[in-house]
Amino acid sequence: MQQAYKLSIFYYLLFSLLLIFSAVMLFEHKIGFSYNSVLEYYIGNEEKFIPAQSAAGILKIVLPHIFVFGLLTMVLLHFLVFTNLKSRRVFLILIYATFATAFLEIFAPFMIISGWWFFAYIKLLFFFLFLALTLFILWLLFRKIR
Repeated sequence: MQQAYKLSIFYYLLFSLLLIFSAVMLFEHKIGFSYNSVLEYYIGNEEKFIPAQSAAGILKIVLPHIFVFGLLTMVLLHFLVFTNLKSRRVFLILIYATFATAFLEIFAPFMIISGWWFFAYIKLLFFFLFLALTLFILWLLFRKIR
């Protein structure tokens, strides 16, 4: 792999780490990391004056996330293709798992406001699982470009 290509990937990976770090900070600040805080954010809480989210409001948040999650995942996995990752099976598992966790994390709020409150757990689980998979891919790439 050429040095310029390695340098470009390195900077993309650094910016991806900054994106992940800021996503965790914003999620914690805006929603919180507990089941109750996720429910309060989406279905509201009259005692705390937290309004319920509407489907239109969630859609406004979800639309840019669909693009960003898809683009980030596609680019990272595309870079991974150029490494010497030996196992095709591991690569396919990473592809399917990363896109599936992103999909479930993005669309869980619609299920929460529809009364499927256990999707608050799904939202939290897949938020962290998506981050873990992304960090794992970043680690694989950092390791390969050294």
